[in-house]
Amino acid sequence: MTDLPLTGKLALVTGASRGIGAETAKALGAAGAHVILTARTTGALEEVEEAIHAAGGSATIAPLDLTDGESIGRLAGAVTGRWQALDYLVLNAATLGSLASVPAIDAKELARLLTLNIGAQQAIIAAFDPMLRASSDARVVAVTSSVGAKPRAYWAAYGASKAALDILVGCYGEEMKNISAIRTHIVDPGATRTAMRARAFPGEDPATVKGPEVVAQAILNLVTSDAPSGHRIRVEA
Repeated sequence: MTDLPLTGKLALVTGASRGIGAETAKALGAAGAHVILTARTTGALEEVEEAIHAAGGSATIAPLDLTDGESIGRLAGAVTGRWQALDYLVLNAATLGSLASVPAIDAKELARLLTLNIGAQQAIIAAFDPMLRASSDARVVAVTSSVGAKPRAYWAAYGASKAALDILVGCYGEEMKNISAIRTHIVDPGATRTAMRARAFPGEDPATVKGPEVVAQAILNLVTSDAPSGHRIRVEA
């Protein structure tokens, strides 16, 4: 696999058990990177790992609950003990929560949503910051949503979390651009055939929206490009 563009590179993809995360992991693996797969579901992670291996790539699964800060720290410790640098960090894991009007948002559910969608993302960046700095060309890619940029009725909780993620990752990029080789990017996948979208739009024909592999290819193209830090893309069909 020495002729592949990501040979010798290390990637970590969150929410890698299905959908955009799984397809992105496969794309990075097919391009030569060793991919660390994280999600809560071991069985689904093993299926993605097997698919990467079957295609000639390499991967390691790391089942964990990202809302558990100690788990993130243990993962970072284990990865640091085996590799020197992290080249690609894809922040894909998120939860939709219930779609509700602002007055009707459940406080406990909102707290859980923000813990995963923004708190855990900051914890991951913090835990892997030394390894990202050690890379000669690190990329942090955050998967966002259009509702984080434009308000939509009943999407306040999820939209607010994505708006916060965009700012969090963008600020990290600004902080790093003059002292490291880290670049940050935001990817808005647009309408994509995922379990989360099926939950949000139960009456939609899934055949009418693009598959997650299209987004995965866009992410691969982005991290192998010379796009500047802060670059944002929206993936169309």
